[in-house]
Amino acid sequence: MKKEKRSNKWAFLIYQESTPEDYLERLEELHVPFILSPWHDKDVNSTTGEFKKSHKHGALFFETLKSYTQVSDLVSEKLNAPSHVEVVMSPKGMFDYFTHAENPDKTKYDINEIESGCGFNLEQFLTENSPDLLGQLYQVMRDSEVQEFADFTDLIAEQYPHFLQFVFDKSYFFKIYLDSKRYNLIKPQIYIKEYKND
Repeated sequence: MKKEKRSNKWAFLIYQESTPEDYLERLEELHVPFILSPWHDKDVNSTTGEFKKSHKHGALFFETLKSYTQVSDLVSEKLNAPSHVEVVMSPKGMFDYFTHAENPDKTKYDINEIESGCGFNLEQFLTENSPDLLGQLYQVMRDSEVQEFADFTDLIAEQYPHFLQFVFDKSYFFKIYLDSKRYNLIKPQIYIKEYKND
């Protein structure tokens, strides 16, 4: 008899049409850290060209090893989810699948709609797995009108709350850039004033 696969990280799927409305509360009651993708409501079936049923990808992070059957029974019973579950092989790959971050042919989903609970460290997960996070936040900073670090952190807290800790951790870079940005804006005025004085 084939031995059943065991892992402490398992991925599952739920469909919006059959998932209980209180799915977050039900997950919290399990006391197992979890993460859920945004609702994937714009995925297209490559064969038929039709929209797939709205669904979420999820993962459970147990403290001990669990079997396929244990996890399959759990998500089926608690969430009315399909019985098929899979071992999470790569958190980075899972993040890409959640948001389609690395697939230009698929609809992108908003990372701010990722849900988590039971102690799952979402900020750490996002900062460790978001591709080129520093580059993305740099673009936000460069393209915004803000010139002060306080205003920038307020902007991140409002629009990208999951990345606030990352901004704090890299505060030196962001502060130096904003100081330079502010100086570059006033520098032409200084030159004009000096030119007029000559």
